[in-house]
Amino acid sequence: MSVIEPVAQAALLEQLKSIVGPAGFREGPDIEARNYQDVMGARAIAPLLLLRPSDTQQVSEILKACHAAGQPIAPQGGMTGLVSAAAPLQGEISLSFERMKKILEVDRLSSTMTVEAGVALQTIQEQADANGLLFPLDLGARGSCTIGGNLSTNAGGNRVIRYGMARELVIGVEAVLADGTIIDGLHKLRKNNTGYDLKHLFIGSEGTLGLITRAVLKLAPKPNSQVVAMCGVSAFDKVADLLVHMQAGVGSNLSAFEVIWQNTYKLIDEHVAHATVPLPDHHGFYVLVEGMGSDAEKDTELFVNVLNSAAEQKLVDEVVLADSDTKIRNLWTVRDAAAEVYHGVGPMHTYDVSLNIDDMGYFGEEVEARLRAQWPAAIFGLFGHIGDGNVHIIINVGPDTEDHHLQIDEIIYGLIQELHGAVSAEHGIGLMKKRFLPYSKSEAEIALMKTLKHTMDPRGILNPGRVF
Repeated sequence: MSVIEPVAQAALLEQLKSIVGPAGFREGPDIEARNYQDVMGARAIAPLLLLRPSDTQQVSEILKACHAAGQPIAPQGGMTGLVSAAAPLQGEISLSFERMKKILEVDRLSSTMTVEAGVALQTIQEQADANGLLFPLDLGARGSCTIGGNLSTNAGGNRVIRYGMARELVIGVEAVLADGTIIDGLHKLRKNNTGYDLKHLFIGSEGTLGLITRAVLKLAPKPNSQVVAMCGVSAFDKVADLLVHMQAGVGSNLSAFEVIWQNTYKLIDEHVAHATVPLPDHHGFYVLVEGMGSDAEKDTELFVNVLNSAAEQKLVDEVVLADSDTKIRNLWTVRDAAAEVYHGVGPMHTYDVSLNIDDMGYFGEEVEARLRAQWPAAIFGLFGHIGDGNVHIIINVGPDTEDHHLQIDEIIYGLIQELHGAVSAEHGIGLMKKRFLPYSKSEAEIALMKTLKHTMDPRGILNPGRVF
């Protein structure tokens, strides 16, 4: 990436403004903090210019101009990421998709929805629902995160166990390369084996290989039934056995298997006023199990029978079954509250890792032991989407928590490396995890990633310094 001379840069900025027009840019004090304030609190550098293109052609012209000049670009969705990937670095221009938020088509015959990158996830969910369909990707930030950001990070969320990561919910994408070339991969074909599946270059690449501008999303039939229970379980080996038991008994209807460790459950009860915990806090683990199907009566009966069988086998000690929509929402509120305890605790570092399920019990005990050896009074909790091997860690080590991020990283990611896990399950790498990428990727894998980056972005203008 070359250094741009001031005169040339000034000319470039004027050229970019002319591409998007008066409504398509913000500069100086007119740039709102939401377009550069890192949600992790790590960075708050205003960009040289905030660009707000209205269509793919404008994105193409922007990248063509920046590529020619060697000007780095920081693409933005809803700015809800947790690895410092979207907030601009010094001297970067931000490119926000906030004006590209049209739902272009809902096709009920092919069960697809074609959208622009800036559409909010919740809007997509609601539009699918209005058409009798389901877009199953679901995150706590659903109201503010955008589908472009979801795809660029290969987002996971609550129902991966049944429907898969974001990658599995996309049929085709349109993307713009660093030099402005538009790759039109929009199609609705579920079967398309014509060479490389190029969309996977862009999904999960965090805006470093190209910018997704539109996508064809895969929709599912809207379930007619939803059954949710919260189970108190004594030990993690029983949590794992309960997962296998529910998978075998409920089958493909099993849509969520969320686990809250006792330490987090107590933090929710103490610090999240709008969440009412349904069980006493003496259980070692709390498991939210959800089934979704097509026949409310039969599905509920099957779900209850499988849970009763689990109780008979001593896999669960106590169960609360949600028998109304309000109670279902209340149980999910408790689960979502695991990510909100920092409002009462203070600054907390959050972690998102992936492990083999049979290692999670040991991991939970060992990571707490290692952290408390350094900070005995730490406020600490674990929770996650255990059905798909994803666990989250939250930790506050005191008033100076923010000063100890790297030390905490080393302890947690060091244990992940020992267990051959992944330092990121669903949040990506960004800036905050790039030094730990070798803990989960081999030298050969990283070398190939760098080769792809250099091939597709030879001047290094797309989100430079992120991932590696």
